[in-house]
Amino acid sequence: MRCWLQTLFQRKFKVSLLFLLFLALLVHLAMDLALPAARRPCGCNAKAPKASGVPSGSPVLAGPKKLSLRILQDFSGSNGSLDKSSQPKGAGLHVSPGVRHQHGEGNAGRTEGSKLAALFEHPLYNIPIPEVTEKDKLFVVNPMEKFSLHSSGSDEWVSSSKAETLLPTGKTAYDTYPAWLKFHVGINRYELYPRRDPLMPTLLQDLATQRIVSSVQKSGGTQLKLIMTFPNYGQALFKPMKQTRDQETPIDFFYFSDFERHNAEIAAFHLDRILDFRRIPPVSGRLVNITKEIRDITTDKKLAKTFFISPAGNVCFYGECSYYCSTEHALCGKPDQLEGSMAALLPDKTLAKRRSWRSPWRRSYHKSKKAEWELNPNYCAQVRETPPYNRGHRLLDLIDMTVLDFLMGNMDRHHYETFEKFGNDTFLLHLDNGRGFGTHSRDELSILAPLRQCCSIKKSTYLRLQLLATQPYRLSDLLREALATDPLAPVLAEPHLRALDRRLGKVLAAVGRCLARAARTDEVLVDDVGSRV
Repeated sequence: MRCWLQTLFQRKFKVSLLFLLFLALLVHLAMDLALPAARRPCGCNAKAPKASGVPSGSPVLAGPKKLSLRILQDFSGSNGSLDKSSQPKGAGLHVSPGVRHQHGEGNAGRTEGSKLAALFEHPLYNIPIPEVTEKDKLFVVNPMEKFSLHSSGSDEWVSSSKAETLLPTGKTAYDTYPAWLKFHVGINRYELYPRRDPLMPTLLQDLATQRIVSSVQKSGGTQLKLIMTFPNYGQALFKPMKQTRDQETPIDFFYFSDFERHNAEIAAFHLDRILDFRRIPPVSGRLVNITKEIRDITTDKKLAKTFFISPAGNVCFYGECSYYCSTEHALCGKPDQLEGSMAALLPDKTLAKRRSWRSPWRRSYHKSKKAEWELNPNYCAQVRETPPYNRGHRLLDLIDMTVLDFLMGNMDRHHYETFEKFGNDTFLLHLDNGRGFGTHSRDELSILAPLRQCCSIKKSTYLRLQLLATQPYRLSDLLREALATDPLAPVLAEPHLRALDRRLGKVLAAVGRCLARAARTDEVLVDDVGSRV
């Protein structure tokens, strides 16, 4: 009898346990079905990321038909873009020329009655770009593209056809894409992002607030930079604070040994937008916790070895780089909070190849030697005969970049990049602006050499510069207002803002001298607007 009761009890216990497990399974399935696909947990293998910042198994969502949001590559460095891709082969959204999703025309992020809002309503800021055809779009979104996992068990997505290079979109609707992916999909031959882009506030907010799940050092470059990854598989380039707002670059420093400033990256993005170039990827300031958001989550062993506690009790690190990576130049928090800039990355070079071009007005990067353009006053005549500057608007685009650099005081423009798909007929990417806004008390007129030697500028650029020199649209007021919304505001010290107005006057004076010497106005002001203004 006793044995029978004991056996019965054991059977009932096993049945109860199986019932509880079955109930737990039902609850789990119900919760899984209730969650939207874009918010489901990652189904990737927990493989350790490599020191380059890219997981060895690319992060994907569980299931072959769900969105695969690939980590895309960093875009800047001392010599243009990274040579090595941060994305494994075989991932993606259809890259043949295709349909761009329209963001629409909105006034997101603008304040009623602001000077910035008034500027963007001005006719000069509403000149339409040429019609964007399929061949003018960087990517096409193929909503029917299906993906499956490699049979080898790796985490890489592949197309069912394997015939084309792909971007990570799958069957998910455009509205469910994260902001960084929408930004990539929207790039075309004429602009990096639209003038009135309702996506911009969301993208900047993501850069400033998204949880950081990985921090590794970016390879290459002269100074320390980190690649940070978010839960939605977006990435940003983090440049840490090295100087306070009121510090100026010492007068005895060479331009190639100057600090790279985080606030210069932030201010450059907004200045580029105010000038209506829109050729700098979005940048936001951010306060980062060195302990929780870098040290504790990094898989970069070389970076991890450089952390220490300073005598003042602050968390510090210095990484590995060519300049200022030592205990004497360590980056320290207060006690572990550190300011920095977070720049959205451009698409991986395996998906959208970029070509790096040596600037004709590159400096010698030598302590005593001078570049040819510094010795030859007729240097521009040689440039005009050299491809790609002998046709199209490439030289004029470079002069646009010259104006931006002079206003910022950036002497470190040795290379620039373009998207290879668009050939020579496209805009220049204004990347790596950290050495701007280093001085406000002196102006480096040699930066204006392309403008002064070539005596050419786009008519639209000149008209906007004239507008920004007027009281209702004063450049310093506009940039001050734009930077006031950044999490690290005030981003620039007032002397830097006042210097913008002074430098703008010198740009206009240089164009004025060219006009005075020219036989015809159109020799200097190249008409790119026609009757549209």
